[in-house]
Amino acid sequence: MLSDKDRIFLNLYGLHDPMLKGARSRGAWDGTKAMLERGRDAIIEEVKASGLRGRGGAGFPTGLKWSFMPKEIGERPHYLVVNADESEPGTCKDREIMRHDPHLLIEGCLIASFAMGAHTAYIYIRGEFIREREALQAAVDECYEARLIGENNVHGWDFDIVIAHGAGAYICGEETALLESLEGKKGMPRLKPPFPANMGLYGCPTTVNNVESIAVAPEILRRGGNWFAGLGKPNNTGTKLFCVSGHVNAPCTVEEEMGIPLRELIDKHCGGVRGGWDNLMAVIPGGSSVPCLPASVCDDLPMDFDTLRDLKSGLGTAAVVVMDKSTDIVRAIARIAYFYKHESCGQCTPCREGTGWMWRVLERMARGEAEKREIDMLLEVTYQVEGHTICALGDAAAWPIQGLIRHFRPEIERRIDDYAAAQKTGGAIMQAAE
Repeated sequence: MLSDKDRIFLNLYGLHDPMLKGARSRGAWDGTKAMLERGRDAIIEEVKASGLRGRGGAGFPTGLKWSFMPKEIGERPHYLVVNADESEPGTCKDREIMRHDPHLLIEGCLIASFAMGAHTAYIYIRGEFIREREALQAAVDECYEARLIGENNVHGWDFDIVIAHGAGAYICGEETALLESLEGKKGMPRLKPPFPANMGLYGCPTTVNNVESIAVAPEILRRGGNWFAGLGKPNNTGTKLFCVSGHVNAPCTVEEEMGIPLRELIDKHCGGVRGGWDNLMAVIPGGSSVPCLPASVCDDLPMDFDTLRDLKSGLGTAAVVVMDKSTDIVRAIARIAYFYKHESCGQCTPCREGTGWMWRVLERMARGEAEKREIDMLLEVTYQVEGHTICALGDAAAWPIQGLIRHFRPEIERRIDDYAAAQKTGGAIMQAAE
């Protein structure tokens, strides 16, 4: 387990003062000016050395992403945009940072913006996060009053934070749809290229990062990239916030080392699986958009990007959804399919048409009202949707279905057989009655 001395989020559960005084007592805003005095390149190199990978789902190296921003600041201003939409079902980590440790995020915004030559950062919060927005705005106001940010602040880098409140659209968690929404347009993904680092918010160079990715940056610079790189596994370094929900005795969000075994995560932090480990049927390891995994591979499963990718799933946002043997797995995936059908922006034909078609077929399969040949037909349609849309929502809709068919095909076939047998029996009874 992660030792307390290596924890970054010291007020994750809101047990202490979340405001400036409390944050400073936990080490926030300590030596921030000295970090900026190292220079932009030194900060980026330190983040690269830490091995930090984006905590929003894709796992792209954060330092490398920062380095894509133009070195020179021309006529167009640079922007940092923090993605606090957190709309992936099962995910509840960024909201805890904004409620209970907002100063880590604000300090991280200042450092990241300086490293990329940005004087303004926008934090885009999902529509349902009311209290989170209020807590974050109160912390931002404190920072302005203490001259930690704003014009002529104590750090010597003029810097403003703007908090933008979304309207509750899943698609706005995709970075370019988020930028469209920030500009006051309908949240629909943009074609890439051009990429945001060249033409992002208002046509200016922009970097979009997840809340957790930005919030850990100050501590990485305080303790050094090598400290962060020494935690976790090679290419999967540092600490990570895991959100565990579903059929566990004590659902929670917890900070742990990358690569912690799934069973250790569940047993030590969540009180174990409801009914015991042998009652486990499947887990969704990284939020609803990644394929589920059966219990047979979960005994010693390391929770990191590369291991889960090799198992044809993904760490995603590290939102672990645990399902015991009472779960109707086919109906559960059908419910996820309905969510993606509902949240599709409709811009791409494969997603607009495919998500509805996949959901309707899955609903029939959940009842058994299907033919076995339709299973392969459904799988083929998921491959036609996957990779053929502007953004990854098409992939997110396809992957859970692929995981279901890959690991639980016999369950679908059993339902089809049971339904057919019931129809045949019912038909025989009707004929006998006649």
